[in-house]
Amino acid sequence: MQYVLKKSLGQHFLKDENISRKIISALQKHSFKRLLEIGPGAGALTKYLLQLENIDFKAIELDEEKIDYLLLHYPSLKNKIIHADFLKAEIPFDEEFIVIGNFPYNISSQILFKILEWEEYVPVVIGMFQKEVAQRIASIPNNKTYGILSVLVQAFYSVEYLFDVAPSSFNPPPKVMSGIIELKRKTENVNVRSEKDFFLLVKTAFNQRRKKLRNAVRNLFDENILTDLIFDKRAEQLSVEDFAALSFKMK
Repeated sequence: MQYVLKKSLGQHFLKDENISRKIISALQKHSFKRLLEIGPGAGALTKYLLQLENIDFKAIELDEEKIDYLLLHYPSLKNKIIHADFLKAEIPFDEEFIVIGNFPYNISSQILFKILEWEEYVPVVIGMFQKEVAQRIASIPNNKTYGILSVLVQAFYSVEYLFDVAPSSFNPPPKVMSGIIELKRKTENVNVRSEKDFFLLVKTAFNQRRKKLRNAVRNLFDENILTDLIFDKRAEQLSVEDFAALSFKMK
């Protein structure tokens, strides 16, 4: 049985065994009992994940054709595949679990936002992203790549860029480099007034990133607060902690 690659689902399947083994090696540095793979595709990682002992493993896949392919080639996946759109899926475990995956590039940012909703259950994420997106997630202030993703992810996780993955490692080869990053949940979250306020502040600030903060977020603060010198800065000059502290001063 063959499978058809679907452009609409952003499918680029990993074929390089060395890269698969490097990803598994990064995973095995952590101790865990439950594991979720997002978008197993043709099983490049799945076949290794199934060999891990004493792990409650689940995979979530939207494409029914890929599910049929996986079940045919890896029968031990029976009852371990959730046929669903990850962005709409229910949390798969009621205790902590690690997330791993070669994330579809067209929804990789949304996948991260969904994981952030579950962060108290997800201590570690090891994911493949388009390199540019991976660099954005890992970026630091005063950098053009520093933005919404950087701040929101780094409020909850420390980010490490592990290694590049060349286009030739995939079928079909994407037009861009890829990168593997590892997220490790912080032992102490940054203190924010509420996640809702914090997310709103960060998104509003970066939506007009070229403007001074005072102009970009004016409608979120009273005029007397806006006199603070921090509002002379632009969004990319503020640290995660700066945004967190400002959330307490919002209307």
